[in-house]
Amino acid sequence: MREAWPGESYPLGATWDGTGTNFALFSEVAHRVELCLFDSEGHEERLDLPEVDGFVWHGYLPGVGPGQRYGYRVHGPYAPREGHRCNPAKLLLDPYGKAVEGEVRWHESLFSHRFSDPGALNTGDSGPYMPKNVVINPFFDWGDDRPPRVPYHESLIYEAHVKGLTRLHPAIPERLRGTYAALAHPVMIDHLTDLGVTAVELMPVHQFVPEHALVARGLTNYWGYNTLGYLAPHNAYSSSGQRGEQVPEFKAMVRALHAAGIEVILDVVYNHTAEGDHLGPTLSFRGIDNASYYRLRDDDKRYHLDYTGCGNSLNVRSPHALQLIMDSLRYWVLEMHVDGFRFDLASALARELHDVDRLAAFFDLVQQDPVVSQVKLIAEPWDVGEGGYQVGNFPPLWTEWNGKYRDTVRDYWRGRPATLPEFASRLTGSSDLYENSARRPFASINFVTCHDGFTLNDLVSYDTKHNQANGEDNRDGTDDNRSWNCGVEGPTDDPGVLALRARQRRNFLATLFLSQGVPMLSHGDEFGRTQRGNNNAYCQDNDLAWVDWRPGDPRDLEFVRILSRLRRDHPVFRRRRFFTGGDTGAAPADIAWLTPSGERMTDHDWNVGFAKSLGVFLNGDAITEPDPRGRRIRDDSFLMLFNAGSEPVEFVLPGPEYGERWEFTLDTADPEPAGDRARVKARDAVGVGGRSLTVLRRLV
Repeated sequence: MREAWPGESYPLGATWDGTGTNFALFSEVAHRVELCLFDSEGHEERLDLPEVDGFVWHGYLPGVGPGQRYGYRVHGPYAPREGHRCNPAKLLLDPYGKAVEGEVRWHESLFSHRFSDPGALNTGDSGPYMPKNVVINPFFDWGDDRPPRVPYHESLIYEAHVKGLTRLHPAIPERLRGTYAALAHPVMIDHLTDLGVTAVELMPVHQFVPEHALVARGLTNYWGYNTLGYLAPHNAYSSSGQRGEQVPEFKAMVRALHAAGIEVILDVVYNHTAEGDHLGPTLSFRGIDNASYYRLRDDDKRYHLDYTGCGNSLNVRSPHALQLIMDSLRYWVLEMHVDGFRFDLASALARELHDVDRLAAFFDLVQQDPVVSQVKLIAEPWDVGEGGYQVGNFPPLWTEWNGKYRDTVRDYWRGRPATLPEFASRLTGSSDLYENSARRPFASINFVTCHDGFTLNDLVSYDTKHNQANGEDNRDGTDDNRSWNCGVEGPTDDPGVLALRARQRRNFLATLFLSQGVPMLSHGDEFGRTQRGNNNAYCQDNDLAWVDWRPGDPRDLEFVRILSRLRRDHPVFRRRRFFTGGDTGAAPADIAWLTPSGERMTDHDWNVGFAKSLGVFLNGDAITEPDPRGRRIRDDSFLMLFNAGSEPVEFVLPGPEYGERWEFTLDTADPEPAGDRARVKARDAVGVGGRSLTVLRRLV
């Protein structure tokens, strides 16, 4: 039987040095830690880690290298009332493991209690039912890979699911579909670049586990917001096997996307883990050091504090949990070359005591970190706890998913009254949320739809959710959809309804691309993807949630291309500073708000509750910020005419001080390119159809 050398306490995890592997695991509560090695037949060999320094147990095994399967068994107190749940009968994954082979096979032995008696200790061996960590070879030929470092204000983010985006793509070989390699396939990269995408924001790719209850219902956790390994790419998304090969495949995907100028942003779930509440399985953190990794109730440490709705919350008051988060973030930047992170339920990371605190230690650590502070940091600025909705309240380094943008734009286009003032704020970068914290318009990540909720097509096709397939009697998913079915619930052959739905989709897309801030497009919305009214497809790993690449309305896709080019070519739609709204001498302001009669909006006009139409003048001659070389930016000027009412509105163009002559650039009532339409001049009347947007460009 081999014997472990003392090894080193840093770095944590399994580190191969070319001749052997160092293993290091933190546990403050343990009094003995066994390293478990598995051969190709699944036979287990156990060795005690011989040294412990600063609560880090460590040992070095010469001759052990890449491909070696391993896990841990931690000996220590099982005293739930004191917050301790060590149980050496449970094989545990390494929190710092960089690859995982296999999957959880649900069995009662994975739990530290008996199903028939939750108070009874379960000493059944979980090893046969657990996945195993794998020692990896960290070498990868990155070649001349460089991060694209696209400035925020030039970014177009595309939210995507690795499997769902590619699983049904007919031009991708079957063996690759649904994998990292598929996302790197030339046909996918061509699609992304054709749309003008500068960053893909990938739904969770950290190793995750489906919940026991879901599997029992014949479902699974498709979205992946149930993390178990913060340094390991999810093995089911690998096309080349699971014995550590997912790591180089992920790196190759990043390299290919970078070569096309596309950044990779990861949706990360540091707020909770897959182990659930006190009755959840013992898979890793719970059995290693429950009280260090999880927030426990002060009055009864048997139970977890839950700010996430998922059973537990990671303990951001613990220096070791914070170290894990920061080590994970640095690993993905330095070793995997990713370009940023979107933090799921980020408010939970700011709860040191109970309230959300923008001065929390987590933010301090990110602020001073020379690696993490230099990549894109995007917060989902809410959690499910009291006071968790924190849109606009994150520190200056951070951008945010602007939930208020989503809600307001949906309300405006479905015709809700009294929305003009807030709609104007969301359209211009939400200065009310971000300017006072020294942030810029690009602090607002604008979106109308995302993975969570209706697709764009369903947003205009359903009044209510239809989640029966989830097996929860349609109780799951939000009821606050702010959607409108355009007259018929769900599928229809009515040509009038279909035309209205198509126009509404274009209204949402045009508003998204022409707003100040950073637009985020949800995968498949560029060609009308549907989930048949399901607004919570988290458990649907099937064609309900996968992107259907069969041709829909080709005008949708072409319209997105037109919008993307318009935004890319005209900096007036992607300013780095907020509008001032003030006139400069005889020249008009950098922005002007106009009534349909062509006059400046007054306080009365803003507060007429039934008003649903307005004009917006964007002055390309009044951009205050310089270009990267310090030169003044000049652009064309544009006039956007919004009409969310059901009837057409005749807009009178403003006076010649705004522009003598104009040409039609875009009309959501007519998706064909508008460049050949008749030109108009100051004070002419322009008809804008019901529920539509017309954009005009000033001619020099």
